[in-house]
Amino acid sequence: METFSEIVGHHSDASLHDRLHELEHEGKVLFLSVPGSEMGRRRFKTKDQNGVEYGVALDRAEALRDGSVLFIDDDRAVVVRGDEGAIMTLRALTTQGAIQLGWHAGHLHWRVRFGDDDTMTVLLDAPPSDYEERIRSWIDNGSIEVVR
Repeated sequence: METFSEIVGHHSDASLHDRLHELEHEGKVLFLSVPGSEMGRRRFKTKDQNGVEYGVALDRAEALRDGSVLFIDDDRAVVVRGDEGAIMTLRALTTQGAIQLGWHAGHLHWRVRFGDDDTMTVLLDAPPSDYEERIRSWIDNGSIEVVR
């Protein structure tokens, strides 16, 4: 089983876009199907569109998302196709809110991504209300806001 251990880019990267387009027209792009429940994980197994199994073993600093390119050369490319499922985006508005949000995300093992706009996107495994209830007092006092 082939295992991928790094993300070399994203399908929208200008430096990869044209080559990926060519390889896709030639039928040389493998799309790894990654369910939303796996997107926040670093080590797992998944299958391509032909049912062939692959491994993914990423470094802690890597953040997998739909469109991540795990491999590309002259003969083929491997691209993640993910369904992130339901998400909730939060933003801390105070220092206390940032501490509480960080503590809850870590302590409760929330699967998160951090945005460039000081947001935290939580990949939901339960209804949003379950997550909001954990941080309700900080939402109510204005320390944390639910962006979407």
